Amino acid sequence: MFDMEINRKYRKLTKQTVIAWLCTLALAGCQGIGLPFQTSQASGSDDVQSIQSAVQATAAITQPKVKVVPTITGMGYASVSSQPAKSINQRRLMAIRAARLEAMRNLTEQVHGMKINSRTTVIDAIVQNDSLRATVDGLIVGAKTVRINPVGADTYEVVLELDQALINTIMRASRA
Repeated sequence: MFDMEINRKYRKLTKQTVIAWLCTLALAGCQGIGLPFQTSQASGSDDVQSIQSAVQATAAITQPKVKVVPTITGMGYASVSSQPAKSINQRRLMAIRAARLEAMRNLTEQVHGMKINSRTTVIDAIVQNDSLRATVDGLIVGAKTVRINPVGADTYEVVLELDQALINTIMRASRA
């Protein structure tokens, strides 16, 4: 009951209340170290400016700006039973490798894009042949493995990610 009442009181604090409290604290600190506190009209604007700058400095220190670094995630899947190996352990390892390569391809598509070639042949207003080809070409360095999980009884999933710093490095390297 007592905690709920305290929480309710703290929620009622507004930004203006906090600023007023900081101003009072700043002025009390000035008096405590022997700085004159004048109430004349001429020095009033200087006091207001110094209080505002003190409030801004306090806000900058107590509320640092956190830079959010976005990541790009690539996922890949591969079946164990379709891998060409004699033992089940070799097939599992090959499936993990294939899923990792697919996840890398997915990352490459997101960073560098995909080139699409399409050709359609139409004779007498009837589509005779329609082909579509997609290619991906790029460099991926430093991808972090987030997880390798078996999915179901016969498939592995690999998740890789790149943070913004790695993406910038890759883009500089590809332009050179």
